[in-house]
Amino acid sequence: MTPPSLLSPTPPALDRLPQVTAALAVNAAEHDRDATFPYEGVAAAHDAGLLTATVGTRFGGPGSGLADTVRILQALGGGDPAVALVTAMTLFTHSAQARSGSWPLEAYELLLRQSLSRPVLVNALRVEPELGSPVRGGLPVTVARRREDHWELTGHKIFSTGAEALGWMLVWARTDETPTRVGSFLVQGGAEGITVLPTWNHVGLRASRSDDVLLDRVRVPLDHVAGLAEPGDGGGRDVVGGAWNSLGLTALYLGVARAAQHWLTGFLHERIPTALGAPLATLPRFQTAVGEIDIALGGAERLVRALAEDVDAGDPAAAEQAGGAKVLGTRAALGAVEQALALTGNHGLTYDNPLQRHHRDVLCSRVHTPQDDMSLLAAGRAVLARRTLTEGS
Repeated sequence: MTPPSLLSPTPPALDRLPQVTAALAVNAAEHDRDATFPYEGVAAAHDAGLLTATVGTRFGGPGSGLADTVRILQALGGGDPAVALVTAMTLFTHSAQARSGSWPLEAYELLLRQSLSRPVLVNALRVEPELGSPVRGGLPVTVARRREDHWELTGHKIFSTGAEALGWMLVWARTDETPTRVGSFLVQGGAEGITVLPTWNHVGLRASRSDDVLLDRVRVPLDHVAGLAEPGDGGGRDVVGGAWNSLGLTALYLGVARAAQHWLTGFLHERIPTALGAPLATLPRFQTAVGEIDIALGGAERLVRALAEDVDAGDPAAAEQAGGAKVLGTRAALGAVEQALALTGNHGLTYDNPLQRHHRDVLCSRVHTPQDDMSLLAAGRAVLARRTLTEGS
């Protein structure tokens, strides 16, 4: 089959990111309140060429790297983090395909052709009720049974971000073979046997519709599988892919924190207590606090951008440091929004203002892989291992 080199998704309009951010922000509060999926926001991201920014050049795409991706995700996170999150999962999929080409070419060509005319979201469905997060070990309960000319996929996935709107699902499952193999089975959204259960009732990122997905004997072509291998024989840890995940998602939540800061500074200029007779923005106490927020966010942004550029340049040390940057960056984002709440009191907590929404959304930064404890454990072990090697020499 000829590679789909004639497929030319719209180049990402990075110069239009502020306008896209503003457009997403218009409906973000409504979608959060009603826990409805932001289809118009995803369409805006598609129209700006953002959903396909990381399609590899060998597939006719723009080939954007991680540095551009963190710019995109921070901008979208500042407008509507639900749109940013489903965009992130799609961009990560395209970037992984550009690096490793694990999708069968026929399936990936179909995905690209679909993406020319409409938004096509992609996400990996990995978490299960019994297993929890697979990064902490274990095999999926979801099973792919081999039939004569297809796989038959049955299982239950939870926390499936954007489930109702996904064009493709990468369903992590084990085979019924002996020995068993595990891999990601490529399923088109809306395929027969798929049921999306509206279970998502979260404090934050309510519009992401990270619902449950039931799969009941879903037919999957035999070659529509990525990375099928025996457990423990999958080629080792994908350090670069992990860096994309860590830095991209950190940028998203830094965008949320910047949106909170933007509201805070406006509030401090507009709020004029009678006893003061001047805006709160004129008081040194508030000026100092805003300065602290800005310095913390600015330092985290610079760290994320610098590491992203180094990952693009092929620096293996930068990729290894990405988990630590997620710890620092998400803590900066969380601290900034919490400090804004402390400064504004009841005004920040009312549903009439967006600060409470930004706070609820930024809390979700803690749950994404890698969680803080895993990053800290890896960093600590690495430091201690270096000391052992030094003493040994």
